[in-house]
Amino acid sequence: MPIRVLIADDQEVVRRGMRRILDSQADIEVVAEAADGLAALEQADRVRPDVALLDVRMPGLDGLEVTRRLAGPDARTPVKVVVVTTFDLDEYVYPALRNGASGFLLKKSGPVLLVEAVRAAVNGDTLISPSITVRLLRQVVDTRPEPRAPLEPLTGREVEVAGKVAEGLTNADIGAELFIGAGTVKTHVAAIQRKLGVRNRVGIALWAHEMGCSGKLPS
Repeated sequence: MPIRVLIADDQEVVRRGMRRILDSQADIEVVAEAADGLAALEQADRVRPDVALLDVRMPGLDGLEVTRRLAGPDARTPVKVVVVTTFDLDEYVYPALRNGASGFLLKKSGPVLLVEAVRAAVNGDTLISPSITVRLLRQVVDTRPEPRAPLEPLTGREVEVAGKVAEGLTNADIGAELFIGAGTVKTHVAAIQRKLGVRNRVGIALWAHEMGCSGKLPS
């Protein structure tokens, strides 16, 4: 069965572009659209999507409140949510993740990450735009306690991948640098998350930086 997706954004051109990208994938189907927060809740209740892609700034209810209602601890039938926005602001990133979002992407991230975020959400993973990963890393790197030992030792290749994640590279970019496929990178990232006991790329980046395997932190 394809992954069923709801797109909520107040700009029709954005919804149309996302639909075109997602419907081109054999394993993804856009089943509904909404132009505001209230309509997003109604559509989610009607079609029960696997993943909802939500803009932050929408009429009625904003995307953060819709995220809380669809994916938060009080949601009756939780829906995986990926927030997709133009605005790279902490006041959006942190509430979205606290409210249960399974991903936070900037609209400029491109089609590959959009598709990857949908698949990651369904698989129980969290995907955050690489630029945001790096910024979050800068904000907390000096206040973190000593890194925990991995639940299971990382392989040499996994250490390399973790370092590239900490540099803010996408899976495709990591694959190009290490001469492996993006799908292989995705498998490594999932294994690293499991071994480190972290939920997302930010956790990987923190560990890599603390262990000194991330190279120079981007400015």
